[in-house]
Amino acid sequence: MATEIELKFRIPAPRLAALQRAVATARAEQQPLAAAYFDTPGQHLAQARMALRLRREGDAWVQTLKAEGSGPLQRLEHNVPVAGAGRPALDIARHDGSAAGNALRRLLADAGQPPLQERYATSVLRTRRVLRSGAAVVELALDVGEVRAGDRHVPLCEIEFELLSGPPQALLALAGRWVARHGLLLDMRSKSELGHTLAAGLPGSPPTLARPLRLDRQADLDRARAAMLSNTLRQVLANASQMAAGPSESEHLHQLRVGLRRLRSVLGAAWPADADCAADDPLPPMRAALAALSRPLGAARDADALGEGLWPALQAAGAPPLPAAPVSGSAPPDPAALLRAPATQQLWLALIALGLPSDGAVPAATSPPAASALAGPLQRLWRQVRRDARRFDSLDDEACHRLRRRIKRLRYLTELGSGLWPDKPAARLLQRLKPAQQALGERNDTAVALAHGRSLVAQDPQAWFAVGWLTARQDALRPACAAALRRLGRATPPWKRR
Repeated sequence: MATEIELKFRIPAPRLAALQRAVATARAEQQPLAAAYFDTPGQHLAQARMALRLRREGDAWVQTLKAEGSGPLQRLEHNVPVAGAGRPALDIARHDGSAAGNALRRLLADAGQPPLQERYATSVLRTRRVLRSGAAVVELALDVGEVRAGDRHVPLCEIEFELLSGPPQALLALAGRWVARHGLLLDMRSKSELGHTLAAGLPGSPPTLARPLRLDRQADLDRARAAMLSNTLRQVLANASQMAAGPSESEHLHQLRVGLRRLRSVLGAAWPADADCAADDPLPPMRAALAALSRPLGAARDADALGEGLWPALQAAGAPPLPAAPVSGSAPPDPAALLRAPATQQLWLALIALGLPSDGAVPAATSPPAASALAGPLQRLWRQVRRDARRFDSLDDEACHRLRRRIKRLRYLTELGSGLWPDKPAARLLQRLKPAQQALGERNDTAVALAHGRSLVAQDPQAWFAVGWLTARQDALRPACAAALRRLGRATPPWKRR
């Protein structure tokens, strides 16, 4: 069993020729690779984010099992060379005794031992080059070919940076230079994920939702925040990869924004801002870059929510036809273009680097217990929420929106800190946070739609119908918001019990 430390990038078509010249130096090697990937009829391996393949590498065959690792850089990999002439038969016993092999056995047993069958295949020409970067040795693997499933196929054009030796920080620094030079786009979708979506007849990977995280009660702050950062980055990068590659749907954008809010919540609580931080501290520019990215993505999500929710309801209520998008001003932001921007790609690499252990020679100071370190930021956030919840009747739209954002942060941090606090009081708090967030969310969507309706009045007096209908809806939502906030204000946070 080995743990791969690698990053994969998609190559924009106009940049391929220059990239090929950069990789195919005199010491580079080329090799054709042809692989068949296997799964159950119910796609149990794909759902568990595992990949099982037989690959011909020149004249040799290798059977490989891959599974998720502990972070965005890591994947578990178990390779077994298979002797003999011709294509060998698949045999999962070759992976017995490895961590991934044991996980595969459990997965198949839980599923009732379904048969494994070939689902899709890849054929690529790989150009491989090994180079040194600082204290690291890195292999570059440029793959150009296709993925096939039945009579469907899609082109494949990607480059992988795999760390052979040295610190992961050097791998990220090297990748960042190549991203800047060649316009590479970080892509968390593996070949097996591309093949699965093709075999299933899907246009792309489905939206990725937040995944549960449970921390050890005794975890220190370093371990806890690394796990929390990794968990949130998985959701962010998976949705961003599909949106940047296309096609995507509005739910990708929604889940990306959820992931970004969870990520920013972790950065705010587990890496609290320090007024005396060093000039080279990466956190302030990271926070600023995340905020700058979140604002236009939020505007795009508001437009989606308007066009898919309240505007159709308005039409059903008898409103005259009205545009659901702004009638003047700048064009709405293109989320995919924002995600493909060089600054966004560098931001992803910086966030991945933040979750790595220090590679400095000076040992890090002892990390405090996570439960006590996070209790302070959470308690401050809780006091702000309770204060605004008590005076909800006097809050304007902006203050209500700020309260909702704080409730979301509190909810995400309580979920991500699962295991640090007693389960029952944490569950009771979440049961009160969720309806308060939902009630304020409906109110915020109505406020956004109402502001849009008012902006249309100058061009079309018929928009007064929308203004009146939305005003009445906002008033009708107030009692539900107030009731949810009163109930939330009576909760006891689990971190106060320690």
